[in-house]
Amino acid sequence: MSEGAYQRLWESSHVILQELLDQEQPLLEPVPDRERQSFRYRLASLYLHYLGLLRRFDTVYDQMVQPQKRRLLRRLLDGVAGRVLELKDELVRADLCENPCLDRVLQDVKLTPADLEVPIPKYFLLEQSTAVRERGLILAKILSRLEPESSRKSFIGMHRTEAIILVQKAERARQGRLRATFMREIRRDEEQDRRIREDGWHKFSQCQAAVTIQKVWKGYLQRKRTQQDRRTEMEFIGMLPSPNQVEHLSIISQACLWEDVRRLRQVEKEEEFQAAMVKAHDSLAETEGPDMKEKMKEQIRQWFIECHNLTGRFPDYPDASSGGSYSIFADKTPEQVRMELEMQVQENKKKEREKSKEKGKDEKKKKKKGKEEKAKKGEVDAVLQVLPSKCIPMISAGHEEYLNTWKNQRESIYPSQNYDSETLREEKRKEVELEIRIQVDELMRQELRNLRLVVDKEEERPLRAPKKTPGKKTGKKKEKDLTPNRSVESLYEELVISGLLRKSESVALKDYVGDFLYLGSALSLAKKLPMPSLFDIRQNVALYAVLRLGSPDIHAMAPLIRSILLVGPSGMGKKMLVRAVCTETGANLFDLSPGNLLGKYPGRSGAQMMVHIVFKVARLLQPSVIWIGNAEKNFYKKIPKEDREMDPKRIKKDLTKALRLLTPGDRVMLIGTTSQPQLAEIRGLCQVYERILFMPRPDYASRYVLWKRMIEARGVQPTQHLDISALAKVSDGYTPGHILQAIQSVLSERRFLQLSKRPLVACEFLGQLAKLDPVYREEEEALKDWYFKTPLGKKSMKHRMEQLEAEEAKLAKEKKKRK
Repeated sequence: MSEGAYQRLWESSHVILQELLDQEQPLLEPVPDRERQSFRYRLASLYLHYLGLLRRFDTVYDQMVQPQKRRLLRRLLDGVAGRVLELKDELVRADLCENPCLDRVLQDVKLTPADLEVPIPKYFLLEQSTAVRERGLILAKILSRLEPESSRKSFIGMHRTEAIILVQKAERARQGRLRATFMREIRRDEEQDRRIREDGWHKFSQCQAAVTIQKVWKGYLQRKRTQQDRRTEMEFIGMLPSPNQVEHLSIISQACLWEDVRRLRQVEKEEEFQAAMVKAHDSLAETEGPDMKEKMKEQIRQWFIECHNLTGRFPDYPDASSGGSYSIFADKTPEQVRMELEMQVQENKKKEREKSKEKGKDEKKKKKKGKEEKAKKGEVDAVLQVLPSKCIPMISAGHEEYLNTWKNQRESIYPSQNYDSETLREEKRKEVELEIRIQVDELMRQELRNLRLVVDKEEERPLRAPKKTPGKKTGKKKEKDLTPNRSVESLYEELVISGLLRKSESVALKDYVGDFLYLGSALSLAKKLPMPSLFDIRQNVALYAVLRLGSPDIHAMAPLIRSILLVGPSGMGKKMLVRAVCTETGANLFDLSPGNLLGKYPGRSGAQMMVHIVFKVARLLQPSVIWIGNAEKNFYKKIPKEDREMDPKRIKKDLTKALRLLTPGDRVMLIGTTSQPQLAEIRGLCQVYERILFMPRPDYASRYVLWKRMIEARGVQPTQHLDISALAKVSDGYTPGHILQAIQSVLSERRFLQLSKRPLVACEFLGQLAKLDPVYREEEEALKDWYFKTPLGKKSMKHRMEQLEAEEAKLAKEKKKRK
């Protein structure tokens, strides 16, 4: 795509953004609980459109070259991503489920399941690629020092005689196989000759022979045409892969090359823009700085005189923390300031009169309010309302800046994508003005002190301390630093040596394959509870973990989530998702699994020190993921005998305290994985893990995609001989891990070499699947029962029961009316 194409994409994105901002205001109005479905539908529609807008802004930001536009796009991209996370949170509150079914909404707004895919901004990894590379080198260096000499591979030499004997054996075996094949062909030819002699020769006339040959040839041509037409049709509807894969891959590689070229241009233009910013700042400070300074002084002196004339005394000068004189004179003339002062004097007089009248009315109002609150208490519980957004002001400000600055600017003015010098000077003029105002404020404070001494004979007034509301603490309790004299590098090395900080395998989130749940709404209408698909699980991990950890601005704006618990049978890919989060965000991986803590940091003080060091390094080197495998062991109801030695509950209290100290600026997330949550105390587990994602067995659609993608990943292109649909049906109850094991067992190196002569068939995988134990229905039902005991699960079941009771009551009334 050219620069003009990205410019048009940006313009069309702002048209969509304007429509979405217009739809935001009605959502703030409270809605009664009986209209929950319509409220949920509006939220889902808005969520889907914001997802599409996020995808558009990510594409434009990744390829836009002009540096000033990129800064605006970055703010819009982060704002829209934050709004997506806010709407997801609202959907969960409205639907009382982590996986709301959006298939009906998708159909109504004419979108496909691919539009529901959460786009991960490309700048997450591009901007911190250098830091991730350096961290990887440091980690590899520490690990190489730890590797003992004995563990390094050494090749044992072989004597020449032994080598000759080995080669002779292999050669004789090869010659024997060739001779056996040759003798088999000779016997086959002799058998054919014998049969021909026994049956005798069939004599044909010339015409009969010609007709026979024509029949065979025409039949062969027609079958070939029919097969080709069928294949073309299947390729057209997407049921078979296109044969020109090489051409397709070359086009993609060429497009990726152009994208890399544009990213290099972005770096060049950014360097030019940084140099221009410094030059413009120095130029404005030198040429316009003195005039700004004199103008501000005159304005503030006029304010002193006006205040003294109106009130009889000089005003209090605003403190630097409240903005200084900028809070009074921001974009105002001296006449406007004078009018405001007169209005303030009149308002103060009115307030004094009204205070005396209101004293008697306060008691009556309090009594009325108490009665109204009691009457409305039941109504408030049954009202749905969207919480105020932190992202909408940022999005609206960015949209306004686009309309005022960039909408009507022609692209032909800056064809080389250079910065706009006029816009740059306006921005820098404001910065220079703020810097000069700070200097002027210091001078005018001293001048105000002198005026008070000379005119009013008044000494300096003490500064008023800000009023504190009783019963509220002004600051948050900080964690005591147990390692004040230790550097981050030494703590990092200590964690690596002890095995608490590990190198994460590179796994993309898109590699966690699975299909969309197409029948979610249909199952809900049939009074059946839809279970999340692998697609839903991938989206939730992207929303709850990847988007929040990838950007500090998104993390600060989005609803705070400190921890996630992945619950599901073994083989569902829980560890893979943890690694994918680290890969997509460039996060450090800390391992606090109970099995990994055995013999490390012993004692009560040791556990406290370990948790402190892990969270300290995680905050300083954010983003970071703290993983706890077998998370149920930290909250055992009763510790089994085999686990008593490791004392799995020893970090429970310190872990809870450390999590509470995480704030919106700390990109640190705790991710737990478990396949046996029934063994834990559900209350403690749910207090530590804020979001619980249930991972059931894959459905038919996900199993079909799994078989297809995993076989293709081994370098095998499925043919018509391989019935993937049958494999997906037969493998019901098996996890993605089971399917991967079966494929790895069947597609050995030897079988791969035989594919040209003997294509893959479905029955080859059945034997390997039969050797594996599936996830039985009783095991999954036990996990479901546990999930519905969690806080969100309880709310969901309660709401479901209320709906069923309401429907039964409605049917009973209709029956009575008929009678």
